[in-house]
Amino acid sequence: MIDISVLPLFFTAVFFLVISPGPDLILISSYSSTKRFKAGLLIALGIFFSGILQTLLVAFGLGQLMQAMPIFAFIIKIVGALYLAYLGINMLRAWYQNNYKDSTTNRVHQASNLQLINKGFLNNLLNPKALLFFSLFLPQFTTGSAALSVQIIILGALLSLVGLISNTIFALSFSQFARLIGNKFKLGRHIDGLLGFIFLGLATRLATSK
Repeated sequence: MIDISVLPLFFTAVFFLVISPGPDLILISSYSSTKRFKAGLLIALGIFFSGILQTLLVAFGLGQLMQAMPIFAFIIKIVGALYLAYLGINMLRAWYQNNYKDSTTNRVHQASNLQLINKGFLNNLLNPKALLFFSLFLPQFTTGSAALSVQIIILGALLSLVGLISNTIFALSFSQFARLIGNKFKLGRHIDGLLGFIFLGLATRLATSK
């Protein structure tokens, strides 16, 4: 088991981690704003499942392997950048079709629940910094009094659970805010276009980061 005395510091660090902006929060905000709360919640569930998987990978040594062999991190980084670019292009395409195509054109099909979960899952999993962070962050709160892998799994599960709760709150907040802004300023139909450019920027940033 883990040392209970480290939990206050652990949860404090986790709190500031989960409220910091990043690709996951932007993905949640985009889908909560345009597709409402349920879509944001499903994205958050995908991120949660990714966090559990990354915890298991760290517990069994993949994080250390990525540190020892940077080529693995580089490959994941490029794949992640391509995925963010793919999301950005799809958002721009949806914005264009919904605003500038002839009214007889079919709307872009709505993503299924499983597709939304997969988006959150892949968006988090294909960011190598997330896995490297797990491998560096979680061991700091372990002790030598119990099996290291068990402690990492427990801490990673707690981290992922706090993230799920926080992301659910974010999804609810963004969906309500978008409804207010959309009703007052009629900006809702342009959110996809704005977020498409943001995701292309995130893809460029990830691909060029060291």
